[in-house]
Amino acid sequence: MTGVRRPVIAIVGGGFTGAVIAGNLARNAASDGTSIIILEPRERLGAGLAYDTANPAHRTNVPAARMSLVPDDPDDFLDWLSANGEPSDDAEARADDGNLYVRRAVFGRYVGEFIAPFLTSGKVVHRRERVAHIERRGKRWRLRSTAGTDLLADIVVIATTHPAPCAPKDVVAALQGHPRYVPDSTACDALACIRPDDSVLVLGNGLTSADVIASLRRADHRGPIVALSRRGLRSRGHAGRSQEPYGDFLSNPARNALDLLRRVRQAISEAAATGASWHAVFDALRSQGGQIWRALPVSERRRLVRRLRPFWDAHRFRVAPQIENQIRQAIEAGQLRVLGAPIEGVERDGEVIAVNVRHRQTRAQERLLFDACVVTTGPAHTGILSSQSWLTDLALQGWLRPDDVGLGLACDEGSRAIGVDGTSEKSLIVAGPLARGTFGELMGLPQVNDHAIFVADQIAEMLVREGKAAGRRRATASQVRRQLAATVGGSATQ
Repeated sequence: MTGVRRPVIAIVGGGFTGAVIAGNLARNAASDGTSIIILEPRERLGAGLAYDTANPAHRTNVPAARMSLVPDDPDDFLDWLSANGEPSDDAEARADDGNLYVRRAVFGRYVGEFIAPFLTSGKVVHRRERVAHIERRGKRWRLRSTAGTDLLADIVVIATTHPAPCAPKDVVAALQGHPRYVPDSTACDALACIRPDDSVLVLGNGLTSADVIASLRRADHRGPIVALSRRGLRSRGHAGRSQEPYGDFLSNPARNALDLLRRVRQAISEAAATGASWHAVFDALRSQGGQIWRALPVSERRRLVRRLRPFWDAHRFRVAPQIENQIRQAIEAGQLRVLGAPIEGVERDGEVIAVNVRHRQTRAQERLLFDACVVTTGPAHTGILSSQSWLTDLALQGWLRPDDVGLGLACDEGSRAIGVDGTSEKSLIVAGPLARGTFGELMGLPQVNDHAIFVADQIAEMLVREGKAAGRRRATASQVRRQLAATVGGSATQ
């Protein structure tokens, strides 16, 4: 008797998204013998780029009370912290507002312990390999690692990280090979090349820029720092007090970007009259973000990204109070300048970096000299398909294409990848922030967690449907065999 083949799910990427999907799948699909394999070169699962850091300056920018992996138990992370004696050796963890903002490495441990029991039981297998190539083989997918091993999978989940930052072309051309040019600050010990008295140019004013500035100050950096971006909009801090979300953007959803902007401004004005800050309005926007996004036509989504994304990012992605304090102190001490000025030219004289800028407000030109340059411009989303060879493979085969607004990969409402022909493929899933062109608000941890659980549920339901269909096919085949045997037997006796 021929045995039934176990379905194989390959999850490419074992950071936060990959680990949460695997853990929830292992619980939901444990009884059907599904093989769940995570391909991730890092030793630990669950940490990924964001939480695989030993830098004590790197903190979560979401209060610990909102970081549970278990939606039905919002205190799960807080309970885990208490059970593990955390935060330990971290007197600054509790902010003035009473919330805990733990070091990111601590949260990475929490996610790792969430997935650990499934690794121990064998329900999830971690292959410490990097994927090099993926191709379609019949109804399955063939994955080849850089180590040369092959895997055939029924379902592939793309849970990979963002592309690396991309500096302006003139910056790259002028500074490539400079001993203190840091093109990717997220790399291990990326800032070790910067000396205590160096004057530092930080390209970007978002969360990564804030991390770099806090890291330099924690390392007793004394030199001047300029954080430069086109608009000079830096990530804001938290409200400092508890507030309920304010604003209803769903009852009569906006159909264009301008209308949405007007409503946000009106809500901020109304909130201020009640004593609430803009934070409360953006909390409402965040929680309603997916539905707000879906109500907008694709052309308006593009306009929103092109015109308003920098303002959204600066208010939506807030820095932890501890990081905000470091930045404020650096500004007050005259060590840090936050500038809004496009770059008009970059030159290098030996190890001296000269940058010509034109200030956005005054249009005045200024020539700035630096010893070091750190790129924190954010992921290069438009280059996602060329960022890893296996993504390029899938694009060339027609299975993947960029989404229509330039935020990641095209997928449908079930998170199934949409190919160049416009059709979705049920066995190729886009998970995590790379799916936000379809789902909108998919960068904050609570939203990424919810989406990972959604993806796991979608796969589990698909496996159930496929299992039932296979059962019906086996039953039909068995019935045909019995009928055939009866017919043959009857003929023999005549």
